[in-house]
Amino acid sequence: MNPLTDVQPNRRTLLGGAALGAGALAVLPAHAAQSHGDPRTAPVLAGEAVVPFRVAIDPGAVQSLRRRLSMTRWPNRETVGDWAQGAPLARVQALVGHWHDGYDMHRLASRLNAFPQFRTRIDGLGIHFLHVRSKHANARPIILTHGWPGSVVEFLKAIGPLTDPTAHGGTAQDAFHVVIPSLPGYGFSDKPTETGWGLPRIARAWGVLMQRLGYDRYLAQGGDWGAGVATWMAKQHVPGLAGIHLNLPILFPPPIEGTPNAEEQASIKQLMAFGNDGSGYAVLQGTRPQTIGYALADSPAGQAAWIYEKLGSWSDSDHQPEKVFTPDEMLDNIMLYWLTDTGASSARLYKESFSTDFTPQKLDLPVAVSVFPGELYRPLRLWGERMYSHLVYWNEAPHGGHFAAFEQPAIFVDEVRRAARALP
Repeated sequence: MNPLTDVQPNRRTLLGGAALGAGALAVLPAHAAQSHGDPRTAPVLAGEAVVPFRVAIDPGAVQSLRRRLSMTRWPNRETVGDWAQGAPLARVQALVGHWHDGYDMHRLASRLNAFPQFRTRIDGLGIHFLHVRSKHANARPIILTHGWPGSVVEFLKAIGPLTDPTAHGGTAQDAFHVVIPSLPGYGFSDKPTETGWGLPRIARAWGVLMQRLGYDRYLAQGGDWGAGVATWMAKQHVPGLAGIHLNLPILFPPPIEGTPNAEEQASIKQLMAFGNDGSGYAVLQGTRPQTIGYALADSPAGQAAWIYEKLGSWSDSDHQPEKVFTPDEMLDNIMLYWLTDTGASSARLYKESFSTDFTPQKLDLPVAVSVFPGELYRPLRLWGERMYSHLVYWNEAPHGGHFAAFEQPAIFVDEVRRAARALP
């Protein structure tokens, strides 16, 4: 059974970069409703076609999911009273129980389909993205990139305020045309079938995407892998990029000069603690993504726990993710991984880039940085100034963690607006 997807054909076929910026659509035949999470069955995208996309979840996929959830074999309870051994049994059971009994299995499709979605082929790979244009004529184009274990779901609450600021406490000068792609191997983008889709290649692909949509000057924003993509876009000076905004500047290992001061020592201590006790997932996904992929593809409870643990550990919630996310919001993100069977393909990005490309890069394009207090560690402006020759904005937000847009969409939007005012 095909677990997802439906492509709505349109009567017009318009190809070409400039025309596509005006919202042109390309036709697919009605029988082309295939699984866009799997490149072996995705419809062929001709040339530079930008194809409208909608999500439709197959009832058979829902039945299969419920059956698998009901048959979960649980491990015994952890032998500690905290999260030192991972996500606690009772917490994961509560989330999975809600997934089975209380979650609307079509909620994700409804939320995504509320926005214009498209797919296009870049460098041989089908890329899914949301593209929401502002009603304000002078809106600035911006491309937002998610990370792991996130998805385009992270940004859904921020789209309205970014594109329609006058309805959300801003001014017309704060308006953006928003593009939100799914990373290769994530969500409804194709899964690479060969090696080579690391951060530099993704960065180039995003540059092609923005040109194809008719944007000749734009900003790029990201945290986690999204920060890596934006960094490499700036490093490579992809055409049209005016500047970047990061909510996780890649300053690790930190650029130390001389003896670290007390502030530097505190951040270094955080980085060492993460390396010693919090980076096991990255080592596993960076060395054996295929092996962990079998468990993630077969067990929805396993996929849920794998993501839930990070939502608890990396959010500004003191291991209480329910304080910043509703169960439904967490499951929207988890559901996207499950339906598209992207546990393994998303993990492969660690094998491609974690130890090679996700590293500090000297940048000469304008850079803006927002630091959120619940982040994995506290990046320091001193380090940013040593790596970014044109650092135009640096601010520490009052709340929020690693999943900034997902946790604190209002604060995230405010930071993006402030950063954009400082960027050229």
